[in-house]
Amino acid sequence: MFFIDPRYIMFMLPAFLLMLLTQWYVSAAYKKWSQVPARTRLTGAEAAQRLIYSGGLQGVRVLGIGGRMTDHYDPRTKELRLSPGVAQGNSVAALAITAHELGHAMQDQEGYLPLRFRSLLVPVVNIGSYLGWILIFLGLILRLVDLAWLGVAVFSGGLLFALATLPVELNASARARRLLTDSGLIAGSDEAGGVSHVLNAAALTYVAAAVTAALQLLYYITLISGMGGRRRS
Repeated sequence: MFFIDPRYIMFMLPAFLLMLLTQWYVSAAYKKWSQVPARTRLTGAEAAQRLIYSGGLQGVRVLGIGGRMTDHYDPRTKELRLSPGVAQGNSVAALAITAHELGHAMQDQEGYLPLRFRSLLVPVVNIGSYLGWILIFLGLILRLVDLAWLGVAVFSGGLLFALATLPVELNASARARRLLTDSGLIAGSDEAGGVSHVLNAAALTYVAAAVTAALQLLYYITLISGMGGRRRS
């Protein structure tokens, strides 16, 4: 079957290795800076309250969530959910992650266009990730090239979402740096460097996701193009 095609391994092995390398780098950055206390000694939850005030954010609630590195901001409920290690930790990493998620809260409050565009893509991607693969599979099995190409078009929503995510996350990180600096929660080049290390490592995960989506889509395009050539011969 096509999903064990050697060409699939050729396309996806680099993506797999990139994801592994990225996960290692993120874990290493988080581990290093989660062991370095910030000079303010504020926990992530305490820092969140101060940043919400200094950032002029309205109606944002800070709540806990289980797990590790599960921190996120939910624009539907205006809730900042922090994992135990971030909410209760007073490390440089905890401040960086808290500020990054509040960067998304600022985007939400301002109606940041890339964030709104990405939100519109969510239902499309949720459907396309399943429907697109099914259409491609049926098109290949039934030798219906047009159906397979339709599947590629639907499936490409995943790549579009990954690309749309990049500016949203990079902008949230830029806002995080400004929030922490303007509020005085980080001081000195060492803390600023630690914050950047954590945020840059996290950004690489989104780059890796976009590369993975692009390579997978390219594999399907190559596969269907070859099928079309065989049909014409």
